[in-house]
Amino acid sequence: MGLQKKSETNLFWLIVLIILTVSVGGIVQIVPLYYQKSTTEAVAGLTPYPALQLAGRDIYQKEGCMSCHSQMIRPFRAETERYGHYSVAGEFVYDHPFLWSSKRTGPDLARVGGRYSDEWHRVHMINPRDVVPESIMPSYPWLDNNEIDGPTIQKHMTALQTIGVPYSDEEIAAAADAVSGKTEMDALIAYLQGLGIHVKIRR
Repeated sequence: MGLQKKSETNLFWLIVLIILTVSVGGIVQIVPLYYQKSTTEAVAGLTPYPALQLAGRDIYQKEGCMSCHSQMIRPFRAETERYGHYSVAGEFVYDHPFLWSSKRTGPDLARVGGRYSDEWHRVHMINPRDVVPESIMPSYPWLDNNEIDGPTIQKHMTALQTIGVPYSDEEIAAAADAVSGKTEMDALIAYLQGLGIHVKIRR
């Protein structure tokens, strides 16, 4: 009996060979990326998220914003002309988890930082139709009432520190004060205003 026929008729060997093939393919494709500077080094000026932005990132995840918005611009003309410079790996070295997504019910947000004022974002979150009449985005007025919990952000920063994000002990200790009195709305706006600002944008 030939090897191919044997592997196709024997469930055990079929599973073993599939696992072996997928493992080798994954290793060949993934391992080299850990040694390429373009994928492991931060772009110039990139630092770990400050406490308020990190809190905003948590709100972004909690509210499921990635269900309708991507944060990954592909290197195609139609995308770069609309959204700006394509996304590069060095922008995401401090992101845990990545929030790239692939769903675009709303626009990509990878380069939204600095495009609109804080007040625009605030009005947009409270009632999107006030600034974009055709918007189907839901309203998030409660974000303006919920305050950020400092100790929770400190714990999050400590957890990130243990997996290699270069937060200093001083930054973690100061995190509670940095978010004191700030609302979830303030935090989410701070997060959005920091997106994509470290790569030169083509408009």
